Amino acid sequence: MIDIVQQAKDLFSLTITPEQHNALQQYANLLLEWNSHTNLTAITDPNEMAVRHFLDSMSLVTVSPFRDGSNVIDVGTGAGFPGLPLAILFPQVHVTLMDSTGKKINFLEHVIKTLGLKNTRTLKARAEEAGQISHYRAHYDLVVARAVARLPILLEYLLPLARIGGLCVAMKGSTAQQEAADSQKALKELRGVLKVIQPVQLPTLDYLHYLVIVEKTGKTPAKYPRSPGTPTKHPLV
Repeated sequence: MIDIVQQAKDLFSLTITPEQHNALQQYANLLLEWNSHTNLTAITDPNEMAVRHFLDSMSLVTVSPFRDGSNVIDVGTGAGFPGLPLAILFPQVHVTLMDSTGKKINFLEHVIKTLGLKNTRTLKARAEEAGQISHYRAHYDLVVARAVARLPILLEYLLPLARIGGLCVAMKGSTAQQEAADSQKALKELRGVLKVIQPVQLPTLDYLHYLVIVEKTGKTPAKYPRSPGTPTKHPLV
């Protein structure tokens, strides 16, 4: 059995308190319970969940110091990864979990209520819509996404939400370098700069994950993000 507390310490110098460990376990149990009637995850083995959901989410601590009061949004959060584990581990950070699917939002709200998370809220919206709403646009210190879209498309979802100087992080697999190479036009158009593609080696996995880290360097033009569906049909490549 994977010792998530020890692994978090060894991999990311992250200290998980007994209370936080209990909250993560409750979250995992709720996910399995709801997954029996709502399609939330294909990963149901406890060890696989520990590595591919929880430790994978925690890898973001290598990117951001998660300062008190900072604002984080998880775009296309699905079952809550990576945003919910981060919210549990960093109660001083404000976390928004965004998804366009009502059933997933219902699950997330149930977890937030059950765990009593005061720093976490949900947002039912498409990224193309949220990025054009003044309350969310250019608001976040850290914008993250996992398994949502190819990077040239994804950047149009993420960069409008980030403040100037903020970071966007795309959690990627083996295609990370190629997707980054294909994103030069999107980066220029949306006012972002690729900082680094950071490899992550997780226990029990024989392949690397990558964190594609982009800094927002200027104001994203008002026309972005374009209307729902347009970034997918006509990506900035």
